[in-house]
Amino acid sequence: MTTPAGGTDRHNSAGVKTLAIRLEPDVHTQLTLIAQLRGSTITDEIRKALMAHIANVKDNTDLASQAESAMAEIEREAAARREAIASLFGTEQPTEKPRGRGR
Repeated sequence: MTTPAGGTDRHNSAGVKTLAIRLEPDVHTQLTLIAQLRGSTITDEIRKALMAHIANVKDNTDLASQAESAMAEIEREAAARREAIASLFGTEQPTEKPRGRGR
């Protein structure tokens, strides 16, 4: 697919999700102007902004701490479900071996 800037849309594949967003008219106008001045597309400008935002979020230690807590809760819930299944069906659940770096 060809973009207005003459390039190809490298993101138009089965592994890409489509997202519709609503912008205030003035934001849309400014974004359009930025894309035109850069010889880019609105979509590419939005992608760049989102990637920068994600990079900033990854550097946020508070969010990393929240993610660790969420992961620990997921592990607790999974363990409880494994135990419930084992209890219900009388099966032994194999214990997961710790994963080392040597593999």
